[in-house]
Amino acid sequence: MTDMTPLAEADPSLAALIAKDAHRQRSKIQLIASENFVSRAMMEAVGSVLANKYSEGYPGRRYYEGCEVIDEIENLAIDRAKSLFGSDHANVQPHSGSQANMAAYLAVLKPGDTVLGMRLDQGGHLTHGSPVNFSGQLFNFIGYGLDEESELIDFDNVRALALEHKPKMIVAGSSAYSKIIDWGEFKKIADEVGAILLTDIAHIIGLIAGGAHPSPVPYADIVTATTHKALRGPRGGLILCTDEYAKAIDKAVFPYSQGGAINHQIAGKALCFKQAATPEFSAYAHQIVRNASVLADAMAGAGARIVSGGTDNHMFLADMRSIDEELTGKEAATLLDEMGVTVNRNSIPLDPRSPFVTSGIRMGTAAVTTAGMKQEQMVTLGNAVVEILRKRHDPAVLSQLRDRVSELAAQFPAYPVDFNGYV
Repeated sequence: MTDMTPLAEADPSLAALIAKDAHRQRSKIQLIASENFVSRAMMEAVGSVLANKYSEGYPGRRYYEGCEVIDEIENLAIDRAKSLFGSDHANVQPHSGSQANMAAYLAVLKPGDTVLGMRLDQGGHLTHGSPVNFSGQLFNFIGYGLDEESELIDFDNVRALALEHKPKMIVAGSSAYSKIIDWGEFKKIADEVGAILLTDIAHIIGLIAGGAHPSPVPYADIVTATTHKALRGPRGGLILCTDEYAKAIDKAVFPYSQGGAINHQIAGKALCFKQAATPEFSAYAHQIVRNASVLADAMAGAGARIVSGGTDNHMFLADMRSIDEELTGKEAATLLDEMGVTVNRNSIPLDPRSPFVTSGIRMGTAAVTTAGMKQEQMVTLGNAVVEILRKRHDPAVLSQLRDRVSELAAQFPAYPVDFNGYV
């Protein structure tokens, strides 16, 4: 007899590494905006026997036998997604948000078509037209951005570019924009030039599900998203669309851009859609937004400049030059991680530094809210972050601050101390 888990017995080195990262997640304060802590139930779903089944195709139209149960699970995920977001159609097969965007583009665009998207250095995503990404390689992306003074989306600029370039599609959405997005204004511009409106809600999908951010579904032709950020589901992608684009979207996912579905991942999506439809999740989504606002205000009060003047969602960017002209985002993120606060470096609008170095850091509150932190902890945390950066050359002060961060993390662990990181 042994007390070892099957994984620990089969591969003790791998089991030890997973346990090591479980320790990292619960012993540090996780503020990366694209991360969250899934439930044990989610781990069970994505670690299930569904990983064994191959199922190319769609429910009722598979290229493999033995998919009867898989069909039921995928239909469950589809129905729950449509109900949760009020969408005509849902495709739950995309393996990631980037692949959801790829499929959505391929469904309605041809190589060389003109698309309007938010520039990466203004808060957009790689798949919104970056020249190093497939989107920028395959399509003629025209980038829009923020008003230099307010650092809000410059809709006059969006409209002017749309009228000038007559894009086939306009992409609305971001990976580093902290204010409410006016979907109606994007729709008005898209209609004016006859463009398809695609909204990428990868970051804010959980807030939308919980009613803490306006939904683009009533306005957009196609909506793409991920399920692993504020939605607190498995790593994966999702596409919602109107009936008009349903057939084209399904064909673009399979067989055009993907093969077999990841069935255990789809089971996790079904679970997260169910969890997100509860009053408890709605309360959670609103708490994420409150926490982000208080954290941003605390840092601003301590002297850090917050891009766009604050946040209305789960994230924000902080300009490190407001702490010290020489401080880079890379240096700040590395130091904070060493001190027990995990963030990521991020370019800010009109950043003079390279994307690898940056002048900013990005911070998000989905994970710490899952861990149970509220406004009081955000004030403590915001002040500590700024003090760490200001006193980064003072070892004695840093030692005290590291202890303070460690105590806060211990009060709100992601998982129990005896949890080995897997089911």
